[in-house]
Amino acid sequence: MHDLTPPRGQLLKWIGNKQRFAAAIVATFPRDFGTYWEPFVGAGAVVATLRPERAVASDVLRPLVEVWRTLQADPARLVADYAERRARLLGPDKVAQYLAVRTRYNAAPNAADLVLLARACYGGVIRFSKKGTMNTPCGIHRPIPSEMFAKRVSSWRERVARVRFEVSDFDPMLDAAVARDLVYCDPPYSDSAGTLYGAQAFTLSRLLAAIERAKARGVRVALSIDGSKRSGRHECDLPLPPGLFETELRVDVGRSMLRRFQMEGQTLEHERVADRLLLTWVWEPERATGSLL
Repeated sequence: MHDLTPPRGQLLKWIGNKQRFAAAIVATFPRDFGTYWEPFVGAGAVVATLRPERAVASDVLRPLVEVWRTLQADPARLVADYAERRARLLGPDKVAQYLAVRTRYNAAPNAADLVLLARACYGGVIRFSKKGTMNTPCGIHRPIPSEMFAKRVSSWRERVARVRFEVSDFDPMLDAAVARDLVYCDPPYSDSAGTLYGAQAFTLSRLLAAIERAKARGVRVALSIDGSKRSGRHECDLPLPPGLFETELRVDVGRSMLRRFQMEGQTLEHERVADRLLLTWVWEPERATGSLL
């Protein structure tokens, strides 16, 4: 049986990351598959827990993909860049130093600044404007020590050693998958895509069409998507095409960090998120990687 132990600690702080729930998600995957594809890689918790032999992970945010590529090719640089930027935030002018990094990133988006911003921004919410500029304010917390970050770099690098990282929208990735391949999709919540992803043209209907094409070729696709979550004053309720998914499971992912950001730290007793984990195949526990946690 596959070892479902996820990495200890996040490499990146990232809104919607599946660090605490990656093992439960991976447990539903079939034991045997060809290439693993993850077209919304984000913080990479699922691929790092799965540790596949052959994998392609992608995202439309180029600096994010550059983080993963640097992790593989030059981990010492990733650590040094983080240490140098974090040191600037330890003085009394923390907010000013953070804003300077954010301004530089917005002028020329790059991996090194993105890592620091993800670690230091409020609530770990990398929020973009419609123009594509990152606009999250500085968090009140202190980013993790450089020594701890270095340990995480070493651990995560081993886990994603066989992953090819690409800058790509999800359509080409899903269309490249062939029979017996496995795809895991963790798209932005449908009601918050504009807030979190700025001008990125994500639509659920386009994703579902790509999943339908993949399923017709014999590709197995797993989709994490809004299950029950209050957004403002309404409940998310996403109708899905009948027959596209053969299995529906629930994963309780806790309280919404986006709502924490929007509500300025108020209590979130009624803001819990329960993702639907949808599979295009009939889930049989005895043939899966593990058992649901």
